[in-house]
Amino acid sequence: MDETEHKPAREPANPEAGAGRHGHANRTGVALIAAKVRLLPDSPGVYRMYDASGELLYVGKARSLKKRVASYTKLAGQSNRIARMIAMTAQMEFITTATETDALLLEANLIKRLKPRYNVLMRDDKSFPHILLTGDHAFPQVLKHRGARSRQGDYFGPFASAGAVNATLNALQKAFLLRSCSDSVFESRTRPCLLFQIKRCSAPCTGEISGEAYAELVAEARDFLKGRSRKTQQQLVRLMDEAAANLDYEAATIYRDRIRALTQVQQHQGINPQTVSEADLFAAWTEGGQICIQVFFIRAGQNWGNRAYFPRHDRDLPTEEVLDAFLAQFYEDRQPPRMVLLSHDAPGKALLAEALTIRAGRKVAVGVPRRGEKRELIEHAMTNAREALGRRLAESSSQRRLLEGVAEVFGLEQAPERIEVYDNSHIQGSKAVGGMIVAGPEGFMKSQYRKFNIRDAEMAAGDDYAMMREVLTRRFTRLLKENDGDGNAADTGPEETRPDAAWPDLILIDGGAGQLKVALEVLSELGIDSVTVVGVAKGPERDAGRERFFMAGRRDFMLEPRNPVLYYLQRLRDEAHRFAIGSHRARRSKAIGTNPLDEVPGVGPGRKRALLKHFGSARAVARAGLADLESVDGISTRVARAVYDHFHGNPDGTA
Repeated sequence: MDETEHKPAREPANPEAGAGRHGHANRTGVALIAAKVRLLPDSPGVYRMYDASGELLYVGKARSLKKRVASYTKLAGQSNRIARMIAMTAQMEFITTATETDALLLEANLIKRLKPRYNVLMRDDKSFPHILLTGDHAFPQVLKHRGARSRQGDYFGPFASAGAVNATLNALQKAFLLRSCSDSVFESRTRPCLLFQIKRCSAPCTGEISGEAYAELVAEARDFLKGRSRKTQQQLVRLMDEAAANLDYEAATIYRDRIRALTQVQQHQGINPQTVSEADLFAAWTEGGQICIQVFFIRAGQNWGNRAYFPRHDRDLPTEEVLDAFLAQFYEDRQPPRMVLLSHDAPGKALLAEALTIRAGRKVAVGVPRRGEKRELIEHAMTNAREALGRRLAESSSQRRLLEGVAEVFGLEQAPERIEVYDNSHIQGSKAVGGMIVAGPEGFMKSQYRKFNIRDAEMAAGDDYAMMREVLTRRFTRLLKENDGDGNAADTGPEETRPDAAWPDLILIDGGAGQLKVALEVLSELGIDSVTVVGVAKGPERDAGRERFFMAGRRDFMLEPRNPVLYYLQRLRDEAHRFAIGSHRARRSKAIGTNPLDEVPGVGPGRKRALLKHFGSARAVARAGLADLESVDGISTRVARAVYDHFHGNPDGTA
């Protein structure tokens, strides 16, 4: 497959290696690119395109850098999107690689890290959970695991979600009676816990089962997770029959329940392939200018869940090219299975197979099944992709109508793309936190939520107005720095790239006329007059449905109780309240676990133990005189003075 035959709108690569930016004074667009082409080698590599401000526009790979970059010097036949990108290009960087496979891996790495404006971007990049059967204890534990594989044991996965893991763990507990408790809890038990009573654990912690018998359970669970479930079930059926023949009905009942647990998890998997033991299924469905890529994980002959992705992409790109770009990013930091099955004939599938084979150290097949069970699996995944995209389009349509209603209620020129909602939380002024949540056409944008720990030490306890002033001042001062300084957002590209630089269309403040006045004063002081601000005050009895809305130059008003826009605004307000309270509780919980002595310079663990042992508590240390502190064994005069000054010379250090 020759990369130079692809359209320019192909995806990007990986950074940090190679040449610097070669700028040609006063040249942009086609002229600059043409000047670069003359210096490029006819070898594989990665290229990056930047605009005049230094923002990364695009990352691409090529079998031949010279031929690939030369394709950008011809505007005929380019889409409007690519033509705009070419016109904006003011700088370029190049990295040569030994092979086209290396270029693919580098490209995927760079795209995921740098999120270029014109590339297909895989938005959801969460790690997938696994099941870990520990190997560092005489009685292995079974648990959910996410992240680096730093603990000894057998890892099984990936599972599509925590829910899929929990369902399988639930079945494993019922079927194999393995312990789920931590090693510390295991060592401290003196009698079996409740899980033993409800027949979900064999209680090895108190010797209710021998080491040999528990090892057999572990071996059976390992076989099940490796796909040998039929063998495990046949063995359990044999044991149940033997127990029943010996009139040991209690044991037979236990075996029966274990068989039921295994059958239940298999029934809830939806699909149970007979000829595919290890594969990832990728099915893409395009509609309404959007695309859904549904991913199914088949491991050990079992369906371990699925997840829907909605990558950001140019509407003009064919489904095959979006899928191709998505796959490279998906496997950039994940171990591939032995088989990858696709719904569409992605142009780079041969190159991807070569790259995944190198990464896995074994053969990885990538293909589009045409018939048989593999094709049925892909069609099942396609159905899920179509339904997921249909739900998303319906939700976005409903969301758009709500946003249009918000614009009508508050007199906005158009439906807001970004709404920021602010709230504060504290207990009598202590551990005060301000919260900002963000919502838009796609619902709540939780990755862009922000919390603000209130810093002003001079603030009166519980002064909500001062808290709101600090939060808004910090937020919009930074926003001005990120933009062009006059309150108008610079052309910085998608919000996913620079969320802190995104300018809100509407600000909602949890509070009435007083909070609105503070917000307007802050924006006026910063020279910002282009953002609509609304105060949302609760009803007389703080009951939902009787909120009053406050705006500058307009009398406060209420909405009809059954107005859908009112319900939507209530949801925004409640989400901001939830986020602010959660942030406050997290800060308070963290503070509860700290000791005032931790903040004293020069007092480490040893000196802290000496002081606590001598005085009995941190409060008593804070009240002690200098002479008393100097009399403590292991505390020098210098350290005693530091402790005394911290608690007596610094008003903020009182215990």
